[in-house]
Amino acid sequence: QVQLVESGGGLVQAGGSLRLSCAASGRTFSSLTMGWFRQAPGKEREFASGISWGGGGTSYANSVKGRFIISRDNAKNTVFLQMNSLNPEDTAVYYCAASLWHGVPTRRNEYAYWGQGTQVTVSS
Repeated sequence: QVQLVESGGGLVQAGGSLRLSCAASGRTFSSLTMGWFRQAPGKEREFASGISWGGGGTSYANSVKGRFIISRDNAKNTVFLQMNSLNPEDTAVYYCAASLWHGVPTRRNEYAYWGQGTQVTVSS
């Protein structure tokens, strides 16, 4: 079993930045592929970014590419999502997720463990 706890969400103005963190426990962190998904009101939960076990592989949704940066610190069992140039369309609940798959999966059903989510609101 894996427990995931997100933090770092909040209210920010358009053009601003936020850094999300996700602390993991319960399983060897370095064996997990980690991902960030987001769900806006009335929309499906969608993949935002993911990072492989060792951090050498990353993946981004087109909507966040060039603005978001995912990273991980295996010594601290934590994954981060640095979000820059935020716009109101980035407003959503952001979820941290862990996968046992190789590579960097992008589909929800490839992630077995989920955090409770953290709200990000971008005002115009």
